Amino acid sequence: MRVFISADIEGTAGILSWDETERTHADYAEFRALMTAEVLAACEGARAAGATEIVIKDAHDSGRNLILERLPAYARIVRGWSGHPDAMMFGVDESFDAALYTGYHSKAGTEDNPLAHTSTLRISRLTLNGETASEFTLNALCAARYGVPSLFLSGDEGICADAKALVPGIATVGTLKGVGAATISLTPAAARAAICEGVERALRDKARQAVPRIPENIEIVIEFSNPADAYRASWYPGVRRHGPRAVAFRSDDFFEVLRAFRFMKS
Repeated sequence: MRVFISADIEGTAGILSWDETERTHADYAEFRALMTAEVLAACEGARAAGATEIVIKDAHDSGRNLILERLPAYARIVRGWSGHPDAMMFGVDESFDAALYTGYHSKAGTEDNPLAHTSTLRISRLTLNGETASEFTLNALCAARYGVPSLFLSGDEGICADAKALVPGIATVGTLKGVGAATISLTPAAARAAICEGVERALRDKARQAVPRIPENIEIVIEFSNPADAYRASWYPGVRRHGPRAVAFRSDDFFEVLRAFRFMKS
């Protein structure tokens, strides 16, 4: 069984501040280690369920966050950013049996995590066919394009709820809840135990293997905080303006939507 893990940091248990996510800040070292530990817990759960190979995409910021010497010998790691439209899912393909997500966070404009955002802080809202979308939305549909089911997610309570709405049956571990500029969180030890157990159970339960349906025609709308970003994005082929701060792109091919998004947000 081959398993793909997409790992982010803003949904890691205990996290609160942007300082804790940035390589240049002293707080980063602690939360880099906690992010790595949650990924390792997911690996251990997958291994216990019979995974023979695990590919991990380091999917936060620089793509150089996970502490490599702590990862198991049966895993491979995708670091950095190739420029491919699959982005946080780069490395997944039809050969995988499951996709897992750790450290995920709520979408831009919500209050479930003080660090809520979608891809970049320059985006105030992202929609797919009129529904507000998260990074998980794009990534689960990316996995679905390859026929890979999304079986497990850990992160804040808001993204767990969104994941269950998009992928009925997905197993989740809510690591924290945002309350204004504060969080109420599991301890790292409790989160790791729950992730390990949750991944193992999800991979053993074949009934959970649901692949979300990709709509036949998809319109993506990006609302930026700054009108200048919308103007720049409007020059991508096929993009149209959608108000003073927003751009839209429509296609019946989800890969083309991902490709447009990759360049529009740049």
